[in-house]
Amino acid sequence: MSERILVADDEEILRENLCACLRDAGHVVEGVADGESAYARLREGDFHLVIADIRMPRLDGFGLLKRIQDERPEILVLLMTAYSTVESAVDAFRYGAFDYLTKPVIFEDLLQKVRNLAAYGALRDEVRRLRRDVGARLGFEGLVGQSATLRSVFELVDKVAPTNATVLVTGESGSGKELVARAVHARSALRDCEFLAVNMAAVPGELVETALFGHERGAFTGADRRRTGILRGVHGGTVFLDEVGDLPLAAQAKLLRAIESHEVTPVGADRPVKAEFRLITATNKDLEVAVREGRFRADLYFRLNVFRLRLPPLRDRREDIPALVAHFCAVHCRAQHRRPLRPSDDAMRLLIAHEWPGNVRELSNVIERATILADGETLDPEHLPAEMRAGEPPTMGLRAAVEHFEASHIRTALALSRGNREQAAKLLEVDQATLYRRLARHGRSEA
Repeated sequence: MSERILVADDEEILRENLCACLRDAGHVVEGVADGESAYARLREGDFHLVIADIRMPRLDGFGLLKRIQDERPEILVLLMTAYSTVESAVDAFRYGAFDYLTKPVIFEDLLQKVRNLAAYGALRDEVRRLRRDVGARLGFEGLVGQSATLRSVFELVDKVAPTNATVLVTGESGSGKELVARAVHARSALRDCEFLAVNMAAVPGELVETALFGHERGAFTGADRRRTGILRGVHGGTVFLDEVGDLPLAAQAKLLRAIESHEVTPVGADRPVKAEFRLITATNKDLEVAVREGRFRADLYFRLNVFRLRLPPLRDRREDIPALVAHFCAVHCRAQHRRPLRPSDDAMRLLIAHEWPGNVRELSNVIERATILADGETLDPEHLPAEMRAGEPPTMGLRAAVEHFEASHIRTALALSRGNREQAAKLLEVDQATLYRRLARHGRSEA
């Protein structure tokens, strides 16, 4: 495997010998006499590997390594020194070198280390490529789509994930709020810690406090052993409380204190204990209305609403439906040990035109049902629920119905063309100016 290598060493004879040895092995090699020259050459050319002496004039090997890490972290660095001490080896790795070589250099050792680093670089590049490919197929931490509204969610996730801010995810049921929470966790410093998701609507009211904060043995009838509770049980990880609006008022007060002090008082305990966690909550309810009606504490609402992420319903991002359909076809067909289905054009039009009150969860269920019904390799309209094929009964006047159909038809064309207005206009058999006017009339401005 041929590599582009830069050798930096102030000993001219050694530098020339190193370059000759590496060229004989098939690599493209350049040599410079000091760290500053190496840095200047790196800014001009493209290299895979730098072999640098630690002790050089103008800029030593550690200084060069730091600049490479700051500006070109993809370049691998092999440091050399004539002082073969444990301390210098430790320093080389501590500063971020990928390998270490002592002088006098044994050329066979040098070539083996270069081969190892080349193999490592190739593997690293392959992993990155696979991650990009998986990301293109599966989206952002499982959130599939590239619509403008979903991309804005991705951008906000990337901004808030590295912080310790409390996040409130809002959106309709089935829109993917837990996936957003998992994306925040996966991009945070806690990514290697536990992520625990709890649906508060599924926890009986009398058990909420013991579930969240834990209890001592004997705290109540049936408490035959001590429980740690969710907030302490993640051991510094992320807790995701879905349907947080269903929390009883008494538990809300204790949760507020836990967030602010990172302490909880287990049921039956007489003193608080430390609880390290990051909190992400979600709801499909309007918490501001709940606050006004006295069903949710205002102070807790403001504490949870430090950073809000609103996940759009599927009907507002129809451009993503083709990608979601392909994703769910692959997922459900794989689960049934069959080849993925390909939706027909007629089936795709019906899927795009549907209002999806159940959002992405409903779409997944529809596709799972279709994969069971379909005998061949094509997903056709007859494999979709009857109500999707029959259409809705008339519930509006003719003019309003025409407007509704036109808006839906334009959304379908945009979705089929993946947001490309020029292609959408061709599908609709109108010019782009007409399409722009109709988009403005129907209150749509996104591409």
